[in-house]
Amino acid sequence: MFSTDPITTPIPVAQRPVLRADSLTYVAGDGKRLIDTISLSIEPGSVLAIVGPNGAGKSTLVSLLSGLTTPTWGSVHVEENPLATMATVERARKLAVVGQMEHPDIRLTVEQYVALGRLPWQGAVDELAHQAAVDRALELTASGALRDVPIRQLSGGERQRMHIARAIAQEPGLLLLDEPTNHLDPEAKGKMLSLIAGLGITVIAVLHDLALVSEFATHVAILDRSKLRAVGPVADVLEPEIIRDVFGVDLIRMPHPQETRTLSIIDIRVAGKNR
Repeated sequence: MFSTDPITTPIPVAQRPVLRADSLTYVAGDGKRLIDTISLSIEPGSVLAIVGPNGAGKSTLVSLLSGLTTPTWGSVHVEENPLATMATVERARKLAVVGQMEHPDIRLTVEQYVALGRLPWQGAVDELAHQAAVDRALELTASGALRDVPIRQLSGGERQRMHIARAIAQEPGLLLLDEPTNHLDPEAKGKMLSLIAGLGITVIAVLHDLALVSEFATHVAILDRSKLRAVGPVADVLEPEIIRDVFGVDLIRMPHPQETRTLSIIDIRVAGKNR
């Protein structure tokens, strides 16, 4: 089923972990613990979805795991190397981050922005390799037609695809995403998550929509009030009992009417709705 002990029950590791977090704790300036003693071990090629109620600490956790925020206590290792002492270029070659609040220069074109993902590799490969990586990222995210469009002219969904393209162009082994489906319509959400899951790299992504987790992730971590409530394979952790307890909604699993797979449905009740 699921564990309530985040320290002794990490994700199983078949080989050297891509990322390991040990007793991560972050205390804000007002003394509030936003992350409380969280430990994780992420195996190569896994796709970890981080879920939790608003204010549970999901974005703070991603910021700590990516090195954008320094933990008050605890540590993060990438391929057994301490993230805190890793050179900036080395870190950028190993992991890419897409946050919720990206603020690019709106005067840039989409291609110019995506090409920024190649900065860690300047001097390491030739210009043909740089351009090939940018072209591939634009193609994968269906952004090729936007190549010459200034960022200021993009819709929210187009900007989100552009941010993902920049991260792909960076060619990381580990991709960290905070709400990657923001501003996307339902069909676009499915396509974007299919793309991310199919990259063949290790992914850690904060997701707001619980219904997307089963289709997207191999593992899931549930945060609740700054603590890691449960972590493990999706089938073991995403159970009705814990979803009801943490989120206050019902998780219903039922056979797909047309395909041989199981649907996960979140039953959200709206007060005052006529029944």
